[in-house]
Amino acid sequence: MTTAERIDGKAKAASMSNGIKEETAALLEEHGITPGLAVVIIGEDPASQVYVRNKKRTAESCGFHSVQHTLASDAAQDDVLDLIENLNNDPAIHGILVQLPLPKHLDEQTITQSILPTKDVDGFHFVNIGKLTSGNLADAFVPCTPAGCMLMIEDYLGTDLSGLGAVVVGRSNIVGKPMASLLLKANATVTVCHSRTKDLAGVVRQADVVIAAVGRANMIEGSWVKPGAVVIDVGINRVETTVDGETKSRLTGDVDFESVSEVARAVTPVPGGVGPMTIVMLMANTLRAAKLSVGLDG
Repeated sequence: MTTAERIDGKAKAASMSNGIKEETAALLEEHGITPGLAVVIIGEDPASQVYVRNKKRTAESCGFHSVQHTLASDAAQDDVLDLIENLNNDPAIHGILVQLPLPKHLDEQTITQSILPTKDVDGFHFVNIGKLTSGNLADAFVPCTPAGCMLMIEDYLGTDLSGLGAVVVGRSNIVGKPMASLLLKANATVTVCHSRTKDLAGVVRQADVVIAAVGRANMIEGSWVKPGAVVIDVGINRVETTVDGETKSRLTGDVDFESVSEVARAVTPVPGGVGPMTIVMLMANTLRAAKLSVGLDG
């Protein structure tokens, strides 16, 4: 029985953070610029609070100018848009991120599209989506999770995926669709699956690369996976288990790590796989935005 290599996203992200820290120091010394990241959080969603704290801590450890704007859960849409306009016009801010999900009364599309494409470090603006989809990545911002997944895939399979089949399970605008675009740019043959796909297990079993981003705990089992495949688990699901009469919750992915580890070449754990890479790619995008803002190559 073979055991898959555990892809350590935490270690890779830490190594990348060190590189970003060095580049940030050089940017300040040579050009007098400190990358500025503004995070806007609306309401009290506990998971969002944790994500924002992690982003702020990482930004500060990289030497960034880090700003957080916290608005009440009943904040008016016009107040959110006014704040974003001020950040768009602030030369000290190079990246703007609005933490999702938003309270129900706010229009997510209007708010995310109000961020300048040049400061859209989440890669959600239609201009950046268009650049990614058409393969024009020179000054595009790619969504952080797919960008991080791609770097982990490249560690095992290189930058040219010619002749390899990739299956993306999930078609969200945040992960599934941009992931497919990146894989296509790397010359993979890409299939995007979703809840309406017939014989999902059979489709997944053909893939050399599997990206699971569907939000269902342990859905992808070892029997679904082609021997030697590289499996990237984007799912974050909170599952409750009872141990000695006590209910505890733990995080698990969309992939059944144990059974998949018996057939795959490499697989990301949850937690400790994709999550840390998502945050470090946000830092990489913000550093790039700062460099592009003064005409330096990103």
